[in-house]
Amino acid sequence: VQLQASGGGLVQAGGSLRLSCVVSGRTSNDAGTAWFRQAPGKEREFVGGIGWSGSNTYYADSVKGRFTISKVSAKNTVYLQMNSLKPEDTAVYYCALRGGSTIHTTTERYNYWGQGTLVTVSS
Repeated sequence: VQLQASGGGLVQAGGSLRLSCVVSGRTSNDAGTAWFRQAPGKEREFVGGIGWSGSNTYYADSVKGRFTISKVSAKNTVYLQMNSLKPEDTAVYYCALRGGSTIHTTTERYNYWGQGTLVTVSS
C-alpha cells in the first residue's frame, strides 16, 4: 500500500488550499484514512479522518468548521479542503491509512503513511 500526498503550498491567512492523498495497492474494505500535521518542533497531531464509505468523518477541534475531508472512491483519493487558513495551520501534512472503520486520532493506530506535503500560511 502506498499513499501519495500533494497540494501543499504557500497561502495568505484567510486563504484556502486543497490537499489530495492518492491510495494505491490493496487495502481492506473498511480501511479509514486520516490527515495529520506536524509543525516545526512539535509532535505530529491529528487533523481529521474519514471512514472507508465516506459517510463518517471526525475532526480535531482546532480545524472543525474550517477543514473538510472527502473522498472519491473511484479515484482512490481522499481530499482535505482547508478554508480560512491561519498561520498556526503551517505544518507538513501527512495522510495515513489503517484497517478498520473506527477513526483513531493517534499516530500508532495507522499502518501506512504518505510522504507529507508542506503548507505554509503567511500572516
